[in-house]
Order: sequence, then C-alpha cells, then structure tokens
Amino acid sequence: MAAGSGVHLSADAPSGDRSKAAFEELARAQLPRLYALARRLTDEGPEDLVQECLLRAYRAFSSLSDEEAGARWLQAILVNTFRDRLRKEARSVQEVAVEEVEGFSLYRTIADEDPFPYSDTLHVDFLRAFGNEDVRAVLLRMPERYRVPLVLRYIHDFSTKEIARMLGAPLGTILARLHRGRKLFERELWTYASETGLLQTGGEP
Repeated sequence: MAAGSGVHLSADAPSGDRSKAAFEELARAQLPRLYALARRLTDEGPEDLVQECLLRAYRAFSSLSDEEAGARWLQAILVNTFRDRLRKEARSVQEVAVEEVEGFSLYRTIADEDPFPYSDTLHVDFLRAFGNEDVRAVLLRMPERYRVPLVLRYIHDFSTKEIARMLGAPLGTILARLHRGRKLFERELWTYASETGLLQTGGEP
C-alpha cells in the first residue's frame, strides 16, 4: 500500500453502512499522515504497518466517541501497532549512555569545524543542507526508544503527556528520552553530514 492508494479493509467491520462510510472517509483523509508517521518510525514495511493500523481501527471504530479526535486516534493506534511489532520481534532495548551525548554540542561543533567557510550563517546553512529524506535517514539511525518520542513531539506535535500515555511510560521517562534524544539527533546530524558529503562546499564562490 502506498500513501496515495485506496483503503482496503475486510472482516469485523463497525456495524452499519453509515459507520463504514464514516471510517473510510476518515481513513482516506488521514492516510498520507499515517504513512508519513510510519516511515519515520521504521524503514521495515511502513506500508504493512499502516495497513495493520487501519484494520485495528476499523474494528474499534465504534469506540471513537469524538469524530474530531479521529486523526489523533488513528496515530495512537499506529504507534501501538508499531510497539506490538517490536515486542513480537523481541528486539533488545538500545540504550545510549549519557556521557556519549551530553558532551556534544552541534552549535559548537559547527563553529569549530567551520564547514561553510564563506557563510555568515553557519548554523542555518548547515540545517538547510538536509532534505526531508536526509532527516528521515538520521532519525532511522536512532534507537526506537529515542526516535519515537522525538517524532511524536517535534514532527507530529503530540504533547509529552499524550506521548507518555501512548508509550505507557512515566512522564519523567519521556522527558528524559526527549532530552537525550535531541542530543543524540544533533550528533547523528553531524555524523550523517560528514559521511554523505553534505559538508562539501565545492570551493570558493
């Protein structure tokens, strides 16, 4: 299933043609956003992840009392589906030691390395070098425990309390993961830029 494809659903439908039509309308409207979220969470079958999310949501549609909350409801189901996938695959939890990231400063590194020697706005020019797919590639380098909260908070605009509920973790844990995740993301930005040649300026203007 691609982001622009039709919504294909099967058994265990919500009762009534009207409910079915309402769900299909919601699903079609939210499909691009769901697919974008899935691609930021994983590079292993995001289409399948979205399809499973929609099947779960279809069966539970009668539990949605506020239609205006449908978009958030679907995204929460997708995140839970992703968590279930990780549990089934029995992946070990990837931790990052505090000392590995706390000492890194992207701003200081850019200033010290001066990757764009003819620029008056080094930090801005560095960030402008990254396209959407570059940002996705950097995110996918990160362990899920840090990537998921970052994606939900800073790309999909969930509050920290919402994220804590979705991930079944204490609020303090989510705040700590966001802090460490931001530092790790900055470090991975620099590493990715160095490895892929984004810092090569091609000589003097």
